[in-house]
Amino acid sequence: MARKKNALTEYHVGAIPVDGLSEPEYNRLAKWVSTVTDDSEEEVEDQAFYDGDGTPEDDVISVKKTYTFEGMYDEEDPAMKFVADLEFETGEARKIMFKQVRTNGDVLEGKATVKEIKVTGGEASEYATFECAISWDKKPEITKAGA
Repeated sequence: MARKKNALTEYHVGAIPVDGLSEPEYNRLAKWVSTVTDDSEEEVEDQAFYDGDGTPEDDVISVKKTYTFEGMYDEEDPAMKFVADLEFETGEARKIMFKQVRTNGDVLEGKATVKEIKVTGGEASEYATFECAISWDKKPEITKAGA
């Protein structure tokens, strides 16, 4: 089957190991998360050259992969609680380990930054909201499925 549901993609968050050598202890960010949006940004320059026909060529200078999570907040969920505890932190205290397991089995993992944390708000009749954006700080380590 070529098509796979988005829910089969896994996202995991965890603290950066203090010793820098240990494996991170991850929790899956999934319960009550209804939407994950790829809000990635690419910096692109274009320039035309005399060896072409004058049409500018695009050159991707940088890629910043960012995923935005939306759902309902559950303070008993370890992944949501981990993110919520960062709400008032700044600088290095917002750095985490972030892992994505794609539906084909590829694993992307690396240091990341959590931004735009929301764990309250909304209409009185609704459950508390959960939102955050997570961006890798550099190109993640990619482990191909079966490697």
